[in-house]
Amino acid sequence: MILYFSGTGNSEYAAKRISREIHDESVDLFEKIRNHDFTELYSEKPWIIVSPAYAWRIPRILNEWLGKTTLAGSKEIYFIMTCGGSIGNAGAYLKELCAGRQMDYRGCLPVIMPENYIAMFSTPAEEEALKIIEHAEATIDKAASFIKNKATFPQHSVTVKDKMSSSIVNRIFYPMFVHAKKFHVKDTCISCGKCEALCPLANIRIVDGKPVWGTDCTHCMACICHCPVEAIEYGKHSSGLPRYTCPKLY
Repeated sequence: MILYFSGTGNSEYAAKRISREIHDESVDLFEKIRNHDFTELYSEKPWIIVSPAYAWRIPRILNEWLGKTTLAGSKEIYFIMTCGGSIGNAGAYLKELCAGRQMDYRGCLPVIMPENYIAMFSTPAEEEALKIIEHAEATIDKAASFIKNKATFPQHSVTVKDKMSSSIVNRIFYPMFVHAKKFHVKDTCISCGKCEALCPLANIRIVDGKPVWGTDCTHCMACICHCPVEAIEYGKHSSGLPRYTCPKLY
């Protein structure tokens, strides 16, 4: 069974492509994470977790869900992480997580996809994004082939920088940068409520027709990138940048 978490579609696209290749079902974890649903799941086939990289590890909200949810049946588990550049030393923490759950860790494979982190980086226009995705498809298909052949994902080399990114930098990055304080809405907001519906932490409320952000945020960028009129900004950084959602999904 393929389980995926996705804010703007990169991990969803990878999960669904693998689903087609290996003929296995894919499950969106959005509602389970949003509703704190830790009900046991069962699969006779290997578990495949598809996730974006947040500060060189899987998102903390996904890590929490995996830590509290029993994945019964198969003990084999693969991880695929979509990223704009690197997943750092994420595999070491995933291996540790699996050991604690008595799961057989089968490796973690990074897949370079278009950048969506508009809070800090530049996001690509659609033409550039499609080129990046086209190149990524070979890696996604390779992952599917490893899974079909019951092979462990090959390990990628880990540098000192990778280790620091996934440890010290990750621990500092979350409290310093992962918050909703800089999100704000312009007068062009049409009060559609899409941002409220798409927040995996139910951190957005519509008040007097406008979104208001709470104190809980994972920086998935779903609200800002899915806004149909681009009325949401993140400080000044996002101004003028193209909003990114996976063009092969939406």
